[in-house]
Amino acid sequence: MASKHIYYRIIVRVLCITFTAFGLAYFSINKHLDYGVYIGVILCFQVVGLIKFLNKTNRKIAFFFEAVENDDSAIHFPIHTKDKSVKDLHKSLNKLNFLIQKVKIENKQQEQYYHSILEQAAIGLLTLNEKGHILLANKTAKTLLNYEQLTHIEQLKRVDEKLFTLISQLKPFDQKLTSITNERETIQLTIRSKPIMVGNENLILVIIQNINSELDEKETDAWVKLFRVLTHEIMNSIAPITSLSETLSTIYTKNSKEIQPSELNEKDIEKTIKGLEVIKDQGKDLTNFVESYRSLTKIPKPEKEIVFVETLFNKIRILSSQKKGFQDIKFEVSIRPDNLEICADEKQIIQVLLNLVKNAIQSINKISNQGLIQLKGEKDEHNNVIVSVTDNGLGIPLEIQDQIFIPFFTTKEEGTGIGLSLSKHIMKLHGGSLYVSSIPNKETTFSLKL
Repeated sequence: MASKHIYYRIIVRVLCITFTAFGLAYFSINKHLDYGVYIGVILCFQVVGLIKFLNKTNRKIAFFFEAVENDDSAIHFPIHTKDKSVKDLHKSLNKLNFLIQKVKIENKQQEQYYHSILEQAAIGLLTLNEKGHILLANKTAKTLLNYEQLTHIEQLKRVDEKLFTLISQLKPFDQKLTSITNERETIQLTIRSKPIMVGNENLILVIIQNINSELDEKETDAWVKLFRVLTHEIMNSIAPITSLSETLSTIYTKNSKEIQPSELNEKDIEKTIKGLEVIKDQGKDLTNFVESYRSLTKIPKPEKEIVFVETLFNKIRILSSQKKGFQDIKFEVSIRPDNLEICADEKQIIQVLLNLVKNAIQSINKISNQGLIQLKGEKDEHNNVIVSVTDNGLGIPLEIQDQIFIPFFTTKEEGTGIGLSLSKHIMKLHGGSLYVSSIPNKETTFSLKL
């Protein structure tokens, strides 16, 4: 509406100037100089009036946008004026100012809402730019790092030099584990990074989480499970020894007194010999069990070197070819890219893969389907190398999938329960991980992440 009235006023003024200009031309041609001078003065006043009108309108609009730019919410144009075009213009500018201020208030409320959520989050959050400036640090991050005002990662040197080095060298999608010590305790932290873009600026979002309680809970749970397995295995070995000892003791005593050698018969001697042989065998089993436990703690530090995944797979196929049932199983190998390589101790990684392939063969032998083992090597979205062994064997029930890596846990009659726990420990020494995904009677995949 305002632009319509202004438009009409400008048209009227331009038409008046046009008619006046024609009049000036007419009187000048007919040499009526007195009238020409009079008309010329009128024309000058009309032009000046148009210029002032346009400047007045432009100044008001410019003043409005300047106020908006300076976040001046108190600006208000008077609407009680006789000039209808000016009145409409003022109404429109006031309405536009109201809408802009409303949007700003809503944005501020939303910003405060998100800020409150970030402040109350149980994880620490930092945003860093390429120059190392910390643009955001929530309350949890400041508490974990024990630093109230965080503006640049250089300040982290005062907290922990190792932490500063770790965060300053973070790359997108990195995930690190570290610890810092304050006046009260040592805190275990996981640090993850994700790239984000705000406007045209590339930032790194750093996520810091205190995992002390989770580690304590998992450690306690692991010890409980380990003690349960240890107790079970030891009792299985000791119980027969105890029972046989009591049985043999009854042969050589009567009424709580030792019998004379002359009272023994040939049958008693045979029972004694057989009992002692069982005790010897159980003692050997118990010794082997202890030796197996010791092997978990004596794995040497990996001697890492560059190894092609294709070379690993070729050696695995050769080494596993002597296993029972190998000839009846189809092997598929997939490596992307073809020259995929890892930095690892070749002997230890072969030990892990050979154990997984051996388990896969044994699992397939328990079913009558056509056996298939797939060896895959590829990179994930975070550029980590994933080496996996997949089979279509019996599979692992969901309820025991979290127990198969516990030392001495086994579902096999002839198994020791050491293979998978040893493999997981080797991967841990490599700074990687070993995890399983299984759908019973369909597909089971063990993956090595390096």
